[in-house]
Amino acid sequence: MQRQQRGATLYVIDEPTIGLHPADVDKLMIQLNALVDVGNTVIVAEHEMRVAAGADWLIDMGPGAGDLGGRLVACGPPAAVAAANVGRTAPYLAGWLAAESAPAEHVATASAG
Repeated sequence: MQRQQRGATLYVIDEPTIGLHPADVDKLMIQLNALVDVGNTVIVAEHEMRVAAGADWLIDMGPGAGDLGGRLVACGPPAAVAAANVGRTAPYLAGWLAAESAPAEHVATASAG
């Protein structure tokens, strides 16, 4: 991902956030978005909802693992997949999207002076 970008490259990445600190996930997201911005296609198999919420398009497979998996559960932009309320991803994704859009809490501080 560090080579000179010419665009028109397909990247397929499996679970890139495993073992990463949240700050490193932020750095990874910047790199993945930079790849897309110059015309590449990035496909990421991922369970981290922060990464899923930042995607342009999701394909949710399932509804479970093994014999229960391999079928299309939902697809579309993250908000549409969350709103579909099917499969196991939707409630977690909906919770993440709701937390992202919630206004930041203001914390009153007092100085000891």
